[in-house]
Amino acid sequence: MLLYAPEECLLHEMQPQHPERPDRLRAICAGLEASGLADACERRSAAAISAADLSKIHGSSHLAALNALQPQSGLAFVDGDTPMCPDSLQAAALAAGAVADAVGQVLAERGQRAFCAVRPPGHHAEADTAMGFCFYNSIALGAQRALREVERVAILDFDVHHGNGTVDIFKDRPEVLVCSSFQHPFFPNRYVHIDRPNIVNTPLPAGTQGPAFRHALERDWSAALKAHRPQLILISAGFDAHREDPLAGLLLHDEDFRWATDFIVDLAETYAEGRIVSALEGGYDLNALSRCAVLHVEGLKG
Repeated sequence: MLLYAPEECLLHEMQPQHPERPDRLRAICAGLEASGLADACERRSAAAISAADLSKIHGSSHLAALNALQPQSGLAFVDGDTPMCPDSLQAAALAAGAVADAVGQVLAERGQRAFCAVRPPGHHAEADTAMGFCFYNSIALGAQRALREVERVAILDFDVHHGNGTVDIFKDRPEVLVCSSFQHPFFPNRYVHIDRPNIVNTPLPAGTQGPAFRHALERDWSAALKAHRPQLILISAGFDAHREDPLAGLLLHDEDFRWATDFIVDLAETYAEGRIVSALEGGYDLNALSRCAVLHVEGLKG
């Protein structure tokens, strides 16, 4: 089991009290240390994603606009919720680089898995739009890396917010299956009703609890994975559907995230030789985030 937790991802600073803060990674790492999982995993480092690889997913005008906006000091705003500091794009490039490196490592060994404790998150970043705390779509860049070596990839996203950026990037690429569960109606309200055979949306009303969440994933994702038969599974692992999270209204418990992990592991064993790369997306209550990340890594590690 590989673990990526680049310290450079701590350099990305938002406003004081912004929910997407460096303490998120500190809480996860502390939980993994306390549980003994950090020592049980193989810690890995990675280089920043290259400009050439970024351009395979994101448009040149999008990348140029982000580079032009990056401040020399203070904050610059992509939108009202998404500021960047002088180190934000470096952190985003390291996050994407970690996911891409993890994909290469996992594809090299049957049954290998990896967890990338990275930030800023990525799954809201569309091909030509940064939004929702996201600049580069790390999980999409990981899928693009995988497609150098395999023919079919699945991205499974259980963040409380729809993975609109991932859907936008792969909506017309049938080699990538994108399954996303999310609270609806809710941010970002994009691509919710898209009709593509490789896009599986699972909207959940506010107040949804564990049993309904589990049933929905089994109903929607199992059949999609059986039809697609991916050779690698990527996870956009958001823990903000937890009942303690301040940003949303789903009511999952810690055990629901462990169940989701075990469910995905079973799918990977069936279709993908056990190969999984998981990358952090949301999760903003530090205690719940730490607990659930520990359960997630335990489940991935087996």
